[in-house]
Amino acid sequence: MILSISQIHVPVKDLKRAVAFYRDVLGMKFLFEVPNMAFFDCDGVRVMLGVPESPEFNHPASIIYYSVDNILHVHATLRSSGVQFVSEPHKVADLGEKELLMAFFRDSENNTAAITEERMSGADEGQEMEDDEIGGGD
Repeated sequence: MILSISQIHVPVKDLKRAVAFYRDVLGMKFLFEVPNMAFFDCDGVRVMLGVPESPEFNHPASIIYYSVDNILHVHATLRSSGVQFVSEPHKVADLGEKELLMAFFRDSENNTAAITEERMSGADEGQEMEDDEIGGGD
């Protein structure tokens, strides 16, 4: 049976541009490149950027959710690097003692992706968000 996720394919139009985005903006560890494909390591999961080799592989990617330690800091850092966010960091779920926050963005190839943080409810003072920022305001 299935043991784990070993690799995720992200379709790209411009491999050079996508490599720069995933390496320089997202800070992923570049592994290697072969014709029409580049490979990165994301905490043990290989992320393959690939120019679709045939029409059946040329479709929108699944949404990949990247875990971060501090969503507000990462959001600000990515935004200052020119990343276009589709949504601001917001709380999507209360998980008992923890809460789940996320923000969606577009990569260099217009794929939707997200950053997420699972943190203790009642966040650290340095990370507190206003109610309207986390979806609780009216």
